[in-house]
Amino acid sequence: MASSTQIIKVVQLIEDATKQLKSVSGTAQLDSEILLCSVLKKERVFLRTWPDAELSDEELIKFNLLLERRIKGEPIAHILGERGFWSLNLKVTSDTLIPRPDTERLVELALEIIPKNADWKILDLGTGTGAIALSLAKEKPTCHIMATDQSIAALDIAKQNAEKNQISNIEFIQSNWFDKIGYQKFNMIVSNPPYIKKNDPHLKQGDVRFEPLSALTSGADGLNDIRIIIQNSQKHLTQKGVLLIEHGYDQSGAVCDLLNAAHFTQINDYKDDNDNPRVAIGYLK
Repeated sequence: MASSTQIIKVVQLIEDATKQLKSVSGTAQLDSEILLCSVLKKERVFLRTWPDAELSDEELIKFNLLLERRIKGEPIAHILGERGFWSLNLKVTSDTLIPRPDTERLVELALEIIPKNADWKILDLGTGTGAIALSLAKEKPTCHIMATDQSIAALDIAKQNAEKNQISNIEFIQSNWFDKIGYQKFNMIVSNPPYIKKNDPHLKQGDVRFEPLSALTSGADGLNDIRIIIQNSQKHLTQKGVLLIEHGYDQSGAVCDLLNAAHFTQINDYKDDNDNPRVAIGYLK
């Protein structure tokens, strides 16, 4: 760690921290910059504009404490307590899945489908931080969004995120998938459910080590929850209603087969920004 007895400049600190994080993170420099910006309360452009800016002893101590946590593998989102997603800034805790850029593809596709000024009813299953539901609610203020999660702690975070981002066309319900939905029907159902295989080695790597297992794994093939969602969505979609499900990069064929077996039509699968199959879509007959 850098010592507070010497003058430390921004450029030096980033270089030193990046070296320390190389074995922990695939985005070592970005992590270093994000942590430093949180301490300095500046945007990242400041680091480029003022590379010779000097840190105070207090700022250096704060940065080193954050860096220690990241070196131990703790996710950036948990260290800072927040994560940017779509156009929102979301509170994140260890009770929720950390929103990821891949999931923004689902939001993008949903927004392409929802008509302009529509008053659709939309259901988000397993909302977590509320990332998907709140993004849709903000972009489509004439729609009504229902967001569910079986975790009371996760729902509390999602409610705080709704208040923080001043979004009101949304309601939150504690429910294990469709259990508490009753006979309600929706124009669209969206979900980023658990889809990792039970014994997947990736569960012992990176940020997922710090996230709730219940939000990650779903049986031996990772498809248990997706099966439940597809089977039950038929009863809760309006005529020509649409279902969008995020899935693993290697599950496209299996998920599309499940949609076909459940008699969905216009089935398609879309890739994320990394060119991996990510979101399956099907329409109710």
